[in-house]
Amino acid sequence: MNTLANVYDTFSRIFLYPKEDYRLRIAALSSFQVSTNENEKNILGLISRFQTETQELSIDDFEELYTQTFDINPVASLELGWHLYEETYERGSFLVTMRELLRTHSIEESSELPDHVTHVLLLLARMEKTEADAFAATYVFPALKKILDGFDGKQNPYEHLLRALFLFIPPDLKIHHIGELAYEHE
Repeated sequence: MNTLANVYDTFSRIFLYPKEDYRLRIAALSSFQVSTNENEKNILGLISRFQTETQELSIDDFEELYTQTFDINPVASLELGWHLYEETYERGSFLVTMRELLRTHSIEESSELPDHVTHVLLLLARMEKTEADAFAATYVFPALKKILDGFDGKQNPYEHLLRALFLFIPPDLKIHHIGELAYEHE
């Protein structure tokens, strides 16, 4: 049985910089059991599309695609605080809060800033469900929406993984349609 924490952890690893094990990270995410839940089928379909569209890429090609997608292009930066606050005082405050939350939940920081999606997903995996849902609704969904808006019309395979993540977290937020980014909190 897949636990919520395992899925968050696995999503976190696919948004790390690609290395030799990158295809294994993607395969681990696509191997989660599919229930009859339509949302899960849509998530796995998006992951499959990513795999199909990148099947011919070498690890060097993956590294280049990742760098061009997330590191060079600020519109698609994986630092969620940047999308929420840009370069304002509030972002600095958010980074401090994130660092404290990471420490509280025993999550070791990497070379990425504390608001990087990889840290955020590890945090969601370790928070209590109600806290994680509120955090996702307040910070993660608005930031992911902005990131996804930057992908419109770009034909970038990473859009599939970001949409899959958007559909996944948190599970009790109603997603009306895979292409629609609106959500409601129950």
